Amino acid sequence: MSLLQDLGYTRAAHFLGGLQEWEDAGLPLERDRPAPAPARVPAQPLLAHHVIPRRLGIWRWLASTFEGGSTRDLLKLWLGLVSCCAMLYWTFAITGLGGLREGDTIPGGLRGLWTAFYFSLVTAVSAGFGDILPSGAAARAVAIAESIGGLLVFGAVVSKLVSRRQEEVVDEIHRIAYEDRLERVQTDLHLVLSELQGITRLCRAPEVPDDHVLARVDSASGICLAELRTIHDLLYRPQSAPEEAMLEGILATLAIVLHEMRDLMRCLSFRTPYLTRNLEGVARLAVEICADCVPRRYAPNMREWMDRIQEAAKELV
Repeated sequence: MSLLQDLGYTRAAHFLGGLQEWEDAGLPLERDRPAPAPARVPAQPLLAHHVIPRRLGIWRWLASTFEGGSTRDLLKLWLGLVSCCAMLYWTFAITGLGGLREGDTIPGGLRGLWTAFYFSLVTAVSAGFGDILPSGAAARAVAIAESIGGLLVFGAVVSKLVSRRQEEVVDEIHRIAYEDRLERVQTDLHLVLSELQGITRLCRAPEVPDDHVLARVDSASGICLAELRTIHDLLYRPQSAPEEAMLEGILATLAIVLHEMRDLMRCLSFRTPYLTRNLEGVARLAVEICADCVPRRYAPNMREWMDRIQEAAKELV
């Protein structure tokens, strides 16, 4: 034991004789110390979307507000700007710090308040009729700031309205393209089925050379694999939910195609490496099209076709 200590064995866990032999030798035990608990980081309070982050400047915050805010929020901001500036013009007129004048200085009161709102609205849209003018340095400064801010906010509102219309047009284009994609998948599956049936007849004819048959089989298997990838994407990553009747028709045709391909593989005497890779890809994707794998919304009414697809895929390889 002393030799082991000289060799550097200071813990019982490092000794092959075990804990009992270590204790019998009267050697000290060093127990593992629990790892210190990680220091708790105080939770940061969540800031409301209208609070300006400290690390961002006012201009960056305004830019993010214009970009991420809704049309209603921007319109409220624009109306709030008009109202606040109108109250400032009216306050300047009451306190004598300036105000508005239409020939003569417009006093306070209801008439002055209405005139302030009118001037503020005209200034915010940069109409500039010239019938009412700001009087005093304070009113002129507010008018300049309101004109700039009103243009920015109103421009953002117009941009939101235009972008919303553009999004509607883009969504409509995507919907049309999606429907065309579904129809193209159905058409291609019917073409593959016809091709496989024709190849099967050639394969059973003894006068047709094998090279001719294998060339057509390689081409048909590649097209089948490409269409199966599309169907797999429809089930697992749908851009928009396809109609149930259309999807059921695609799965039914795919099941027939795989059964026809399975019968054709039994007729072939050998397979090319390209055909083998295609069949492995078809089998891998087709096995995932099962009632217990795809989203539940598709499973109840299409269980039979999915099970037939999975059964045929397992027999391909």
